Amino acid sequence: MEYHEAVNYLESLDRSRPKLGTETTARMLSTLESPHEGVDYVQIAGSNGKGSTARMLECVLRSADLDVGLYTSPDLNDFRERIRINGRKIPKARVCSFVEEIKPCVSRLRASGDAPTYFEVLTVLALRYFGTKDVDVAVLEVGIGGQYDATSVVNPVASAVTSVSLEHTGILGESIEEIAYDKAQVTPAERPLVTGADDRALDAIQTETEVVTVGECEADVLSWEGDMTSPVETSVSISGPDWDVTTNLPLIGQHQATNAGIAATLARQTADVETSTIERGLRRAHWPGRFEVMSTDPLVILDGAHNPAACATLADLVDRYEFDDIHLVFGAMKEKDHVEMAAALPDLDVLHLCRPNVDRAASPETLAGAFDERTTHADSDSAVLDSVERALNSASDDDCVLITGSLYVVAEARDRWTQHQIPKRTDTPAAARSMLSDVHVPGNFAERVARDTVSRTFKTHLRKEQAERLKQTMQSIGGTCLISEIDATSRHVSVVLSGTVAQYERLVDTIEDCEPGLSYITHQLHDVTDDDGADQYPWDADTAIMGILNVTPDSFYDGGRYDRSDDAVRRAREMISTGADIVDVGGESTRPGADPVTVDEEIERVVPVIERISDADIPISVDTRKAAVADAALEAGADIINDVSGLADPDMRFVAADHDAPVVVMHSVDTPVDPDHSVTYDDVVEDVVHELGERVLLAERAGLDRDQIIVDPGLGFGKSTDECFELVDRLEELRALGCPIMVGHSRKSMFERIERDASDRLQPTVAVTTMAAERGADIVRVHDVAANAAAVRAVRETNEASR
Repeated sequence: MEYHEAVNYLESLDRSRPKLGTETTARMLSTLESPHEGVDYVQIAGSNGKGSTARMLECVLRSADLDVGLYTSPDLNDFRERIRINGRKIPKARVCSFVEEIKPCVSRLRASGDAPTYFEVLTVLALRYFGTKDVDVAVLEVGIGGQYDATSVVNPVASAVTSVSLEHTGILGESIEEIAYDKAQVTPAERPLVTGADDRALDAIQTETEVVTVGECEADVLSWEGDMTSPVETSVSISGPDWDVTTNLPLIGQHQATNAGIAATLARQTADVETSTIERGLRRAHWPGRFEVMSTDPLVILDGAHNPAACATLADLVDRYEFDDIHLVFGAMKEKDHVEMAAALPDLDVLHLCRPNVDRAASPETLAGAFDERTTHADSDSAVLDSVERALNSASDDDCVLITGSLYVVAEARDRWTQHQIPKRTDTPAAARSMLSDVHVPGNFAERVARDTVSRTFKTHLRKEQAERLKQTMQSIGGTCLISEIDATSRHVSVVLSGTVAQYERLVDTIEDCEPGLSYITHQLHDVTDDDGADQYPWDADTAIMGILNVTPDSFYDGGRYDRSDDAVRRAREMISTGADIVDVGGESTRPGADPVTVDEEIERVVPVIERISDADIPISVDTRKAAVADAALEAGADIINDVSGLADPDMRFVAADHDAPVVVMHSVDTPVDPDHSVTYDDVVEDVVHELGERVLLAERAGLDRDQIIVDPGLGFGKSTDECFELVDRLEELRALGCPIMVGHSRKSMFERIERDASDRLQPTVAVTTMAAERGADIVRVHDVAANAAAVRAVRETNEASR
């Protein structure tokens, strides 16, 4: 079964039905021989905050070195976002095999009048995946209520109800008490239910079960928000009976502080997690679309506030920021209380009403009545991205653009900041056919159009409606635009653009003139025709050589050679004299099995060397994954941070921004490398691009520009030998991120394939340096400077001779 066929089958399932309960889900699991048994589950129910709490708990448990499954809903772009293990989406191959396996069971249930819903089938998929992979803990966000939700087919080891408000009254009950009773049915057998509910809801829950209460005051676990530490983080303190936690949290507001307290309590119930681990995990709990600050000039905030209570909370948070006017972009589902939502939102100056591409979405005309008394300046656009562009174009740098009303609105709006135009090499019909197959274009059609795709080609992901608009525009100017066969109107579909430079120039002009909702694409397509820019950094003009200086006793190739300061300084001078454009000083090995190094020891290793070579005429980089080490190194004279953990230390991005220092963000799964930790990629290059994209966004929000954020695909870090070579071969695709690219391949284990040990890998290293330079690498990181510098010069001379 092809992936697009599996997705289309799932999308064809009913979204609701009158029958309530877990019986149908249990029957499907029984058919699959109960694959979910043997896993510890945590269930999280609630009217608001359950997704954020689930995400925070997952981050804490992963920080405790547990393998963690996470099942949440809804998704932003792709239903596979709902099902993750250790942060990685379920592979496409797993989806295909599951659909083939479950289809006969669904057919039998449908024939007996018991057709399962989309959510029930996805729940079975998640439980099967978690069971097959034998995760330590699986965190399940409850869909609706608790008692009859599909996730309640499991027997949880711990559970929570985050909050209770009036919602789904036709299913759960007409009162707060009835709804609270329903949600309380997720209570585990052997532990008290953790809850942030209060007043009548708490009273109703306490009549059903023993509870641990969490809140700002008069609770078993006190959890309160402190001061904002930056525009994107806040401080939070949590105090239990015999434990305390203080940390920064990237999810802002007292409600998120309460959710953090619930997550911390659940973590202690589930795995007796230490407080230092809780602090580290909470700091890493980013949750896209939940009060997400995308920029500060103007202030742009995305928040999926989908009911009046959430809108009121949003208004309180927005009030913390200073700005002139509010430009509100709003869209909501038909069944929501639009009047109450509008009343709860902050005072606004300009209103942009929109309709996300979902059947349940209310039209702008329907929403307009809810805002009759709120503003005299309102625009209506059918498409979310059109409204977003109009709001951004009309807002000044001192204004606020607030995008909210539904998570579907936020999902579509977020495309503007997260979608990438990935350049593809399709220089032969065979290469074009292969690429078209990967994006789920039917084989017979792909064969017919492959010849037309031998051109300058880009792959991207758009909503179906935007994809159709782009297709019409591209075809009108003579180019080619193909859309995958996945039938998912509210989610991303793959799109392939192919054309000449002149056609792309016309496409950019046409979009800017006529298609405001697609204008974010033009910022990336401008790179096709415009390569101008000032040379601020060594890598701006040509591929730069970064020389490796390991002041460690245990690095895989040269450990111990330069761990004395005098030897290290002499080595640095030698690399500079033989062609190094940057010297990278590292004080901790990341090879498999390497012993950890404390912050103080790492500083003692690198700072004296950096101080002695800081007068060199080239930039000095510090190779570290610890923010405190980076800060000390920059104070000592370093210019660049090279972080092989990909900003795993939440402070790292702020240290780089405070010093206005470029930072290398590497894609890594484990640091140090864990050779026993296998990773499955659907497409290693595109997966790396999309995962690095989220890291780049974090660095931007801390205050860095994209030309200061250097991306590294992380050869050898969670990739097989084949995947490492594929990343080198398709290096140009990382250009989609709009950042400089670094490749670190020097003498790595990927060269074992050609029977070379670490002491005999110079020649293959130079060969890959040549390939990387030809494919547009901005920096290559190497041990042997002279030989690799000669390879880069040869590429430069060849390129100049061919012009």
